[in-house]
Amino acid sequence: MYTDFKSMDPDALSVGERQQLLTALIAPRPIAFASTVNKEGLINLSPFSFFNVFSANPPVLVFSPSRRGRDGTTKHTYENLKEVPEVCISVVNYAMVEQMSLASTEYDYGVNEFEKAGFTAIPSDTIQPPRVAESPANFECTVNKIIELGEEGGSGNLVVATIQKIHIQKQYIGDTNIPDTTQLDLVARMGGNWYSRAHGESLFEIPKPLRNKGIGVDQLPPSIRNSSILTGNNLGRLGNSEEFPSSELIEKVRQRPDLESIYTQFSGNKLEAEVHKFAQVLLEQNEVELAFAVLMTLDDE
Repeated sequence: MYTDFKSMDPDALSVGERQQLLTALIAPRPIAFASTVNKEGLINLSPFSFFNVFSANPPVLVFSPSRRGRDGTTKHTYENLKEVPEVCISVVNYAMVEQMSLASTEYDYGVNEFEKAGFTAIPSDTIQPPRVAESPANFECTVNKIIELGEEGGSGNLVVATIQKIHIQKQYIGDTNIPDTTQLDLVARMGGNWYSRAHGESLFEIPKPLRNKGIGVDQLPPSIRNSSILTGNNLGRLGNSEEFPSSELIEKVRQRPDLESIYTQFSGNKLEAEVHKFAQVLLEQNEVELAFAVLMTLDDE
C-alpha cells in the first residue's frame, strides 16, 4: 500500500531539478519581504520563501538569500547584510502579492524596489532599513550571524536575525494583540509560479493535544482503526479524544432516529459501512464525542 514511491538521490539531480522538487514539495512556505540597505544607504527590497520563525525567546527569524542557481553569484540582500547587518522583514498578504512578485525582479544594484513595485517606505524605529507600509506586519531585526552553506549555485546563506520591534496594522488585531488569522489573508509560496492563499474555506482549525493526552489511534477498536471509510484525519481526530464515550452516551446515541433508521435498513458489513459514513459526517461537523459514540454502538451489537 505504501511502497509505490519514486526514489531519487539528490546528488544525481541537477541544481535546477533539486530546486524544482524541493520548492514544490516543501510548501506552502511563508514569504520574508526583506528590506536592507548598503553602507551608502541605498535601499533594496526582495522576497524570500526560504523563511520561518525559529525561536520566541529570544525572538529569532531565519531566512536565506541563496546564491543564484545559474552562476553562483550572491544577491543584493546578502551583500547589503554583509555591510549593514540589519533587516526589516515584512509579511505578504493577497492585496500586495503582485507588487511583491514585481519586486523580485533582478534589477541592477542600487535600484530601489520600493519605487519599482510601488510600495511605500516608512522609517523603522530601531534599524536603518525601512518598513513596507502596505504589509500587515513588519519585524525590525538585527542580524546575529550569516551561515554560508556553500559557494556554488543554489547554495543557501542562512541569515539568523533577532527581532527588535514588531509592527502590526491595527485592523488585523483585537484587544489581546493577537492577529486575526481570518483577516490577515496571507499568501505563501508553492512550486513554480504557484502561490497559496490562507483565506476563507482554505482555513481550518484543529484542537492541539498540548495540555491533554489523547487516547491515540492505537487504542481505537480494530473495527474503527481498520475502517475502509474513515480517513487518517478522521482517525487522528478520534485518537485525540481523552477517553472513550460513556456507556450512557452510547445508549442515548443508539436511540437517535437517524441512527436507528440505519440499523433498521442495513446489516452486516453494509451496516458497519453506513454507520462509519454517518460518523464521518459528524466528525466533519466537529461533533467528535458524538461521532465516537456512534461508532461504538457497533461494539454493542
